[in-house]
Amino acid sequence: MSTKLVTESVEKILGFIVEIDQLKTVLRKTRPAGLDRYENSAEHSWHVCISALMLKDFANDDIDIDRVIKMLLIHDLGEIDAGDTIIFAGETPEIKEREAAGLRRLFSMLSEDAAQEYLALWYEFEQGETADSLYAKAIDRIPPLLQNLNADCHSWRENNISQEQVLAVTSRIAKGSEAVWAALEPRVQEATRVLQD
Repeated sequence: MSTKLVTESVEKILGFIVEIDQLKTVLRKTRPAGLDRYENSAEHSWHVCISALMLKDFANDDIDIDRVIKMLLIHDLGEIDAGDTIIFAGETPEIKEREAAGLRRLFSMLSEDAAQEYLALWYEFEQGETADSLYAKAIDRIPPLLQNLNADCHSWRENNISQEQVLAVTSRIAKGSEAVWAALEPRVQEATRVLQD
């Protein structure tokens, strides 16, 4: 590759890096443990990646942790354009199409090969059928769950989420890691009793 092409490639990537900095402006519906402010989506992406790395030995199936980390690093980038939607509101086709459009816009800043690779990883994550994506989707639910468990179910209370809704969403952790769900389920059951009222 010529020096000019290398420079152009690097410039594209640098522009992409600047653009995705906007993920720090997307506020979520949960607060980091011990803090009064709301978490942003970039913080969430970092948190789920560390969680995936720490819990990888408890995945139900053999996984490629590098692919999982890639999925988790890009899975919320579409929120730069689409905004964050609380998972309990449902993952509608309209929401997913807005996120996909945002990702196509962002990835168009990269080489065609990179854009195709990352968009394919996002779709794999969304479909949740492979071992890597099942584990990634399971891990994606853990930090917000722990944030609620360690702060009096703050997000669930503020958004009028029922115990039934919490269990329906969080029990999907078992699809990626039965061991992690076995450790979390009793805590979730106990904490969410207050949401029955």
